[in-house]
Amino acid sequence: MIDASVNRTDTSSPLAQDPADFSLVLGGPLYQLLRRSRLSDDALTLVHRRILAFVLVTWLPLLILSALEGRAWWGETVVPFLLNFETHARLLIALPLLVVAELVVHMRQRRSLVQFLARDLIREADRPRFYAIIGSAMRLRNSLAAELVLVALVYGLGVIVRGYITVDADTWAAAGAGLTGLSLAGWWQTLVSVPIFQFLLIRWYYRLFIWTRFLWQVSRIELQLVPTHPDRAGGLGFLANIVYAFTPLLLAHGVLLAGLIADRIFFVDAKLPQFIVEIAVVVGALVFVILCPLIVFGGQLARAKRVGLGEYGVFAQQYVRAFDAKWIRGQRDPNETLVGSADIQSLADLANSVEVIQTMRIVPFSKETVFQLGVITLAPLLPLTLTMISFEELLNRLLSAVF
Repeated sequence: MIDASVNRTDTSSPLAQDPADFSLVLGGPLYQLLRRSRLSDDALTLVHRRILAFVLVTWLPLLILSALEGRAWWGETVVPFLLNFETHARLLIALPLLVVAELVVHMRQRRSLVQFLARDLIREADRPRFYAIIGSAMRLRNSLAAELVLVALVYGLGVIVRGYITVDADTWAAAGAGLTGLSLAGWWQTLVSVPIFQFLLIRWYYRLFIWTRFLWQVSRIELQLVPTHPDRAGGLGFLANIVYAFTPLLLAHGVLLAGLIADRIFFVDAKLPQFIVEIAVVVGALVFVILCPLIVFGGQLARAKRVGLGEYGVFAQQYVRAFDAKWIRGQRDPNETLVGSADIQSLADLANSVEVIQTMRIVPFSKETVFQLGVITLAPLLPLTLTMISFEELLNRLLSAVF
C-alpha cells in the first residue's frame, strides 16, 4: 500500500516545507506505478529492477520479432537489427542512463538544497515564502495532468518526428524511411519501445522546467549574499555542484547523438566531419539547458558585487589611511614594533577580501563547469573518431607505438 505522505502537496505540512525533502523525481503517477509494481521504493533505489524491466519491454521484443522475421542479422535488409546502432544506443544505454539520473539527481538535490537555509541565505521573514515555492514545485512534479500531456505528445508529435528522422534505407523495422511498410518489430518499436523512451526523456525536460521555475521564484526573494564568500558566488556556489547530478542525462543525449550519427556513417556513407556543426549546436544547447536555471541569480549576484566593491572600497580607504598615518607618518606608540604587528596581517586580509569581490562571478558557476559539462556530453561521440581512420592504419599506429 502506498504511503500517501509521499505525494503530499499541502504547503503547510512539514514535508512540503523541508528543503531536505525536495525532489524533482520523487513523485508523479509513473513513480507511484513503479512503487506499486515493486520496481522502486520510497528512496528510488532498486534501479537495476527498473532498468531490467524497461529493457525487457522495449528492446527484447524487437530482437525476438526481428529474428522471427529474418531481419535480425545480415540478409534481406540493409540495416539488420543487431547492427542498428541507434536502436541499441537508445534502449540499452541512453534509457538506463535516464533511469540512473533520477537517483543521482534526487540524492544530490536533497543534500544541496538545504544550503539555502544552512547558509542563512534566506531571511527568517522570507522562509514561509521559500517553503511555499517548494510546495508549488512539488505539486507540479506530482501532476497527473502534466504526465497525460506528455503521453499525448509522445503518441502524437513523437510518432511524426520519428518517421522524419529514420534512416532512409531498408531496415529491420520498415522498408524505407517513414512509417509505411512497418514490420512487426517496427510496429512494436513505434507503439511501445520509442514512446516509452520518449516519455522518459520528455519527462526530464518537464523536470528541468520545474527546476528552472523553482530557482527563478527563489531568485525573486532578496537573498543575503556575501560578496566576500570564498566560492566567489556570494555563497551560491553550491548550486554549481547540483548541475553535475545531471551528468547521466547529458551522457544519455550524447549516446543518442552518437547512435544517430553511427547509423548514417555505416549505412548511408556519411563522414563524421559532416556532423561537426550539428554536434557543436547540440552540445552547446544541452549545456545551456543544464546551466540556464542558475543564470536567474545573475541580477542579485551582480548587485551584490557592485555593492560589495563600493562598501569594501570605502572601508579599505579608511583602513589604509589609518595604516599610513600610523606606520608611515609616525603616529604610533614608539614601543610598538612593526615586526609581528597585527596591522600587517589585517591589511593583507583586507586586500584578499577586496580581491575576492573583484573576481566574484555574476553566475554561480565557472568556465570550468561549462567546459566539463561539454566534455561529458561529447564523451560518447569519441569512439566515432575511429571511423575516420582505417582498421589497418589504426593497427599499424598501435604497433608502432608499442614497438
